[in-house]
Amino acid sequence: MKISTKGRYGLRALLDLAIHVEQNEVVTVLSISQRQDISKNYLEQVFSALRKADIVNGVKGPQGGYTLNDDPKNLTIGSILRVLEGSLFDIGDTQEEGNIIQQCINKKVWMELNESINKVVDSITLYDLIEEYKKMHSDYLMFYI
Repeated sequence: MKISTKGRYGLRALLDLAIHVEQNEVVTVLSISQRQDISKNYLEQVFSALRKADIVNGVKGPQGGYTLNDDPKNLTIGSILRVLEGSLFDIGDTQEEGNIIQQCINKKVWMELNESINKVVDSITLYDLIEEYKKMHSDYLMFYI
């Protein structure tokens, strides 16, 4: 499993959006780009995919930007990554008929690994990341007091 830049940046951008939407803001791609040090043009491509998947809603106009389409408790990291990455674990072309050794490896290694990866990313929600961010952020602030 390898998560591309699109998946990593997309998850960062969506968490940034979720944190700021929680403060009743419509969030611009430019503001996320500046806070996260990610190219605005690249983020526009990411948000286009997220909008098509109905994860975010685009608000047009001078005060426009993006909001979440659903409660962060309902958005799993797995569903977000699948929009941005497609399949999270590519077994490849391993369906060699008649090769029992390959079938054994497929069943006991690759398929179980795929199920484990999906189970983990589907058990973590955007809300979980927001809560972890708040905890880490408050710990960080306390360090400097």
